Amino acid sequence: MKINSQVKARLIKITLISFIIAIFTISISIYIKSRQPLPNSVIIRKNNSNITTTSKFIPSPELDQQQRFLETVNYQLQNIPPTNSYEYIILRAYGTIFVNQNPDIILPSKFILENEVETVDFQENLQLTLVEGTRECYLQKAAADAFNKARNIIDIPLRSGYSGDCTRSYATTLRFWQKYTNSSTLEQVKQGKEKNILSLVAPPGTSQHLWGLALDLGVSNQEQRQALNENGWFQTVVKDTPHWTYLGWDKESLPKFGLQSKIVQGITYWVTPI
Repeated sequence: MKINSQVKARLIKITLISFIIAIFTISISIYIKSRQPLPNSVIIRKNNSNITTTSKFIPSPELDQQQRFLETVNYQLQNIPPTNSYEYIILRAYGTIFVNQNPDIILPSKFILENEVETVDFQENLQLTLVEGTRECYLQKAAADAFNKARNIIDIPLRSGYSGDCTRSYATTLRFWQKYTNSSTLEQVKQGKEKNILSLVAPPGTSQHLWGLALDLGVSNQEQRQALNENGWFQTVVKDTPHWTYLGWDKESLPKFGLQSKIVQGITYWVTPI
């Protein structure tokens, strides 16, 4: 009986030790797996309180152009405004920017920034970088880097050389709007009765310049246009010739998102299909 009791105690001890070792091994395995990097296609990065991924959204090629574009906007914002709304009018005029999926680019969460406070809140989250060769032209870093690469290929001057060609304050865009319009213009735009003004000046809170993703440039030849296009910069507002937008893709990729090329007076603009 004494021997059996000793054997029994030893077996219990061995079982307990084995259980502890098993638990420890499983815990170590889980910890190691948790420390391993995710595949590149699903790496999650935190950028100024906004979470983005390195994966790209490409809409189904079976969709028509309008559907591909709206699917892309919906992916970016989870919000498509009603077709008869002021927001939809703005999306139609300036919405090309929502195809940009560079993980280092921050897009606004709404189509219209209502005032200076909202604009400052948005811009404070941007990583702005000074464009090389300027004193006060700031853009989102990815956009500035792409423009600098184009500028290293061939000289591309800013239209006036001032910060007004780059990231703008709400007050600056409001001043431009008031310069070219009257007290009834905005209401006419909201009602869909006035469209031409959108090629000249953006309504308050809607300019791509507020987002650090647009430049006004003095482009005068095809070599400059090619250098810009190769680095993700395109003309996106018909008849607003100096205006360039950083879309972050090559021109072969833009139709995948439904964007349409439109040639006006020999200049190719990339516009929304809605």
